[in-house]
Amino acid sequence: MRVYHGDQRHHDGLERLYRPFVSPGDLVFDIGAHVGDRIKVLRRLGARVVAVEPQPRPARLLRALFGRDASVTIVQAAVDTVPGILELRINGANPTVSTASDKMVAAAAGHEGWGSEVWDETVRVEATTIDRLIVTHGEPAFIKIDVEGLEDRVLAGLSRPVKVLSFEFTTLQRDVAQRSLARAGDLGYRRFNLSLGETHEMVFEEPCSQDVMRDKLRELPDAANSGDVYCFRGRGP
Repeated sequence: MRVYHGDQRHHDGLERLYRPFVSPGDLVFDIGAHVGDRIKVLRRLGARVVAVEPQPRPARLLRALFGRDASVTIVQAAVDTVPGILELRINGANPTVSTASDKMVAAAAGHEGWGSEVWDETVRVEATTIDRLIVTHGEPAFIKIDVEGLEDRVLAGLSRPVKVLSFEFTTLQRDVAQRSLARAGDLGYRRFNLSLGETHEMVFEEPCSQDVMRDKLRELPDAANSGDVYCFRGRGP
């Protein structure tokens, strides 16, 4: 809570990052909402938010923080290619990296930057798809996806592009990032940008092509660790 809600600079940076493509009244899907720092910023921008979070404890926290806000809908579920049940591996000491990806857990084992992470609890969670969320809640202007190694599978459950979407990547699993980027291209996104870690700044002054982004993700040093790729149908904000 101190990290994600106690730092005003964090919120201000996110607001500057999102303002070019989130307008008052827009619907936004926050997939992998965690403890709700993005929800708070999106509400400051006047957006309506569907917050999707599978972890029981963070979902309870989201209900405590935003349950009385009629412009926030909290969905306790995972998101995948098809509806079903997932085995969610929870990292009790660092729940932001809880994951339903066994491949992510295997990749982290022994990795210099991830070797200390421990996934010490498993729960079964219901999974839905982005397409189903759209049927239920309407088409969003922006979808943010942060699901710890399942980003490509989440995007496979989206059948048509929305105005803007972002997906998290890690240098731990560059293959997931490349598949996610390829899927975004298949959906019709043509311009891309990148924000590293929690810098809240775009790497490129103007959105780049899919080929340039593919090369950039390949060339990033391992120390870059993570970030978000932003996908635009046109020239971007």
